[in-house]
Amino acid sequence: MNAIIDGLRQKLGLSPPQLAPFNLWMVDFSFNKPLGIFPNIGIRIHGIPYVVTFTLMNNKAIDLTYSMLLGRPWLQNAKVIHN
Repeated sequence: MNAIIDGLRQKLGLSPPQLAPFNLWMVDFSFNKPLGIFPNIGIRIHGIPYVVTFTLMNNKAIDLTYSMLLGRPWLQNAKVIHN
């Protein structure tokens, strides 16, 4: 899952989100209903283009020191190697 908060959505000028057809169980075992999704958003990381789907999360569900989190699907698509 790739997550963003609403403040970043507004800065990026993304249109209103589509309905999220899922709910999330968070790592602290709390239940969270995403505010929506943004499918097929083009981003560039180090000049390389990727197409991702962002899940819009409410501010209580995500650490506000991060306005965007890129999840495993992006890491796998980018073939990221880390130690």
